[in-house]
Amino acid sequence: MSLGDFQQPVGEWLRGDGSDADLVISSRVRLARNLTDVPFTTVANDHQRSEVADRIQNAIEGLQPGLALKTQHLDEMDTIHRLVLVERHLISRELALASGPRVVAYDDTEAYSLMGNEEDHLRLQVVKSGYCLEQAWQEMDQLEKSIDEELQFAFDQQFGYLTACPTNVGTGLRASVMLHLPAMVITGQIEEVTRAATKIHLAVRGLFGEGTEAQGDFFQISNQRTLGLSEQEILQKIDSVLPNILRYERKLREELLDRRRERIEDKVGRAYGILSHARVITSKEALEQLSLIRLGVAVSILPDLTMEQVNRMFLFSQPGHLQAIGNEELSSEDRDLKRAALLRQILAE
Repeated sequence: MSLGDFQQPVGEWLRGDGSDADLVISSRVRLARNLTDVPFTTVANDHQRSEVADRIQNAIEGLQPGLALKTQHLDEMDTIHRLVLVERHLISRELALASGPRVVAYDDTEAYSLMGNEEDHLRLQVVKSGYCLEQAWQEMDQLEKSIDEELQFAFDQQFGYLTACPTNVGTGLRASVMLHLPAMVITGQIEEVTRAATKIHLAVRGLFGEGTEAQGDFFQISNQRTLGLSEQEILQKIDSVLPNILRYERKLREELLDRRRERIEDKVGRAYGILSHARVITSKEALEQLSLIRLGVAVSILPDLTMEQVNRMFLFSQPGHLQAIGNEELSSEDRDLKRAALLRQILAE
């Protein structure tokens, strides 16, 4: 295991330097699109899916240099490589586990990416550090228009863009923000977020989106439907609730430090001690302790660490990255040993 692996470039959304980056890990917009003359992925045969993959690859090869994406075929990747892409939010778990012709493409910063032959023929994604949904959308709009010049997308005048799942019909837009809300979890107020979001038809999910539980006090907030709403209306729904969530989390952090500073410092200190000395640690426990470390950095209890370092520790302690470091498949027990060793090394530097 080498710390050199930890220093390798990762997605720019992990930099921790965007607006409100102490609370908002990333802002993401995703578009679902399908070709007009090929059946949806779920009913297409392998020949048709290969055609989709080839057409997508040809389309992105013609993009301007600022949008250059490199393409990889998932059926040529090993399991570890696919898992790394899931952990970097470049592909979905569903695409990683599927079979047949599938492609992923992304740029060097991992800000722009696409999946080919997931639930829809094409899933475009733009993800940025911090709270900047509008900027992410503007960049997505540019990317989608560039690709649309090469591919003809299925569109209906009444319903909008046609998608495999009815909830994506319309704009095909999913906008989301990934939040770190430890104070709400500590004080038992996290249900306030869920209630506020569901009132305006937003979804609250875990670290890896739909069907996942919240780990490390991370939550994704996203729109639930697209039909009947414009892109700006979807973004405004999230913008209407997010500032209140951020203010509430900041208020709770201030109250915790005012009333229970020693207990919070103790929690953070214990987390640092565990990660600095543990010989065995599970992924779940590592995320829990790193959440407290991240809180400690945000409120200046741990001034010698940066937000980017902590974000990287979250990423590299995941199963795929641990196995990629040594390029070998590891049992759950071996991963727990290697995770503990990596975190000890990083914090000892």
